[in-house]
Amino acid sequence: MVSDEHTNERAVARWTQSTVYPDMWVDPDDDPRESDTEVVDERSTLLENLRHYRLTLEMKCAGLDAEQMALRSVPPSTMSLLGLVRHLTEEERHFRRVMAGEDAPKLYRTEEDRDGDWNGAVADPVVVEDAWRQWRVEVELTDRYLAGVGDLATRNAGFSDLGPEPGGQLQLRDVLVAQIGEYARHCGHADLLRELIDGRVGQ
Repeated sequence: MVSDEHTNERAVARWTQSTVYPDMWVDPDDDPRESDTEVVDERSTLLENLRHYRLTLEMKCAGLDAEQMALRSVPPSTMSLLGLVRHLTEEERHFRRVMAGEDAPKLYRTEEDRDGDWNGAVADPVVVEDAWRQWRVEVELTDRYLAGVGDLATRNAGFSDLGPEPGGQLQLRDVLVAQIGEYARHCGHADLLRELIDGRVGQ
């Protein structure tokens, strides 16, 4: 249980930037996730959902400094927004290792520190800048792979630690759904982390 003293230290007033709906992050016309992309089939649905959640992560981190990005939730959790960016960077690389069979070693996690993506998320502007740079690089590489593969039934070229059997065969659709689920799960964490930091809420 969190003590009253700890809770009071983090107490902030809830607020939103939206002027239209008080429970939204931004006004609908300003939401970068709104798109004219026509979702007509399974592939476009999956890719649009992935785009949506990636943008949500960026939005939840907007306007924060290094100290705020590295602020952890409540003990003993090591989770922070910066940690989320680093963690999802690792997940983008994992996607390419599994599907494309690429040699993409882990960036932050090691055998000695399997939570290095979280533990190394320190309040340093250089660390924050590097995390975002690396995340964007990995997103671009994932998207480049996806642009070159049209069939959602394409099997993984690399070792898979997903599914019922380690190393087993998966379809691209399976791995995409897992990736979307990973982002969606952590965007929920980002909602709470951001509200804890400065009280901003919405979407």
